[in-house]
Amino acid sequence: MPTHAAAYRVERLVVGDAPVAKTLFSMMADVFEEKDDPLSDEYVARLLAREGLWVLAATSGDEIVGGLTAHTLPMTRSESREIFIYDIAVQADHQRRGVGRLLMSHLRRLASDAGIHDVFVPADDDDAHALEFYRALGGVASPVTFFTFGREP
Repeated sequence: MPTHAAAYRVERLVVGDAPVAKTLFSMMADVFEEKDDPLSDEYVARLLAREGLWVLAATSGDEIVGGLTAHTLPMTRSESREIFIYDIAVQADHQRRGVGRLLMSHLRRLASDAGIHDVFVPADDDDAHALEFYRALGGVASPVTFFTFGREP
């Protein structure tokens, strides 16, 4: 098993990578211990065709061990964009080996190449591991509360 980030590879998934993406999305749901519905090839192909969706897969050999999904948000106060990281997950047996850091740095490098310099990610206040991880990467916490809404009653 790899012991440092150099043993891992990260790539952005694109149209044509639907089988890899489906495996990645399922792996991420497993890491989060969430139920996941089977996704059709057509649905995943449409997702990957979206220019504003970032899907990164971290692999060790042929095994997907981590991933990240993010969305580009166009701003209205300037002609700029920011990236909202929606999910980042690493299989338990590959955590604390630099995979998450590699995913984040890869996204930031790709975003910078695209002229996007602001990246943000929400973290639950009670998720000490995530808070520690983002702070270790140089992230600065913002005093923001997210509200979620379900279906209309």
